[in-house]
Amino acid sequence: MAIQILMPALSPTMEEGTLAKWLVKEGDTVQSGDLLAEIETDKATMEFEAVDEGTIGKILIAEGTEGVAVNAPIAILLEEDEDASAMDKVSSAPVASAAEPAKEEVAAITAPAPVAAPTKSGDRVFATPLARRIAADKGVDLATITGSGPHGRIIKSDLESAPATPVATASIAKVVIASSATSDSVNAMYQDRSYEEVPLNGMRKIIAARLTQAKQTIPHFYLRRSIHLDRLMAARKEMNAALETDGIKLSVNDFIIKACAKALQDVPDCNAVWAEDRILKLEPSDVAVAVAIEGGLFTPVLRDSDKKSISELSKEMKDLASRARDKKLAPHEYQGGSFAISNLGMMGIENFDAVINPPHGSILAVGAGMKKPVIADDGSITTAIVMSVTLSVDHRVIDGALGAQFLARVALYLENPLAMFA
Repeated sequence: MAIQILMPALSPTMEEGTLAKWLVKEGDTVQSGDLLAEIETDKATMEFEAVDEGTIGKILIAEGTEGVAVNAPIAILLEEDEDASAMDKVSSAPVASAAEPAKEEVAAITAPAPVAAPTKSGDRVFATPLARRIAADKGVDLATITGSGPHGRIIKSDLESAPATPVATASIAKVVIASSATSDSVNAMYQDRSYEEVPLNGMRKIIAARLTQAKQTIPHFYLRRSIHLDRLMAARKEMNAALETDGIKLSVNDFIIKACAKALQDVPDCNAVWAEDRILKLEPSDVAVAVAIEGGLFTPVLRDSDKKSISELSKEMKDLASRARDKKLAPHEYQGGSFAISNLGMMGIENFDAVINPPHGSILAVGAGMKKPVIADDGSITTAIVMSVTLSVDHRVIDGALGAQFLARVALYLENPLAMFA
């Protein structure tokens, strides 16, 4: 019997992708484990393997097609002794094209498996944010719906034919958020001006969706501090001289990663993420570091950073950053972590506020280290290399005093770098 080859879910939150390239053609014979195609997600291009053996009877989706929904048929595989007539019995589902992208909401940049909300019975249901909003509007109990999305997740189409169910509450307060201007209305504003229209790629769509969600739903507060780097710069110079024969050159960012990793161990209540109905406190220090790439950014995660030397962190960070720019990271290398670092100091930015990347509890924005006049302990005026940092904190996870305690430990390690080795 002919088999439909479906668009795979290459990460727990993937809902659509681009069929970048076919590695087989119609009429080719394939075995289980043979490479069929290259699938491009917002984060990486990954190879897709065959799980059955047979002959490629028909390719349904042309290479280069964007917005192909997960579980949509992309090809038909004929089993042994089957001919083309067997394909007539296999129906193909409609697939979102580049001109008409899928309407389901875009998944998270660095989000792990979806966090479910509890139902009234105490069980858990998985649903996209859009499906939850539709259910709330229609008064539908999600516990009564069977999801057809990846891993049984409830999606928009599952709600379209679902009947409304009574909601056992005295009243429902409905908040209507005004939508932003449509593309047509914005275009109309600039119809007499010259401009270039740049379509949003998958990464930019996800950045827009995730960071809008973060600013609308996470109660951010900010803690700012100046850190003196003179001792660290002297220690770095000495260590780099000793490591030169090994081809290792430590950056200031490497020291910052290590300082934050140790501070998360010192203040374990800050090593936490928000999981909707609970807080998850992590044991290891898994530190995410923002890496700018063409068209967006990645946040690769350095796992167990507290247990690694600064030179090990430096090597790993260089490798992750290089592969991030080539979009060669595997999902487990950019998902997870409880805390992130965003460093714009090398670009001359003195200070800024970073947006928390859900479900992280906080993110440290790092500015440039600059020589500034300071007042010494004896009252005299001298100069020091001063770096401004801002800790953006999710108040649902971390309170002000706790965040201040964490930032104080980060400052202690950076201003006294030998303490990192204690």
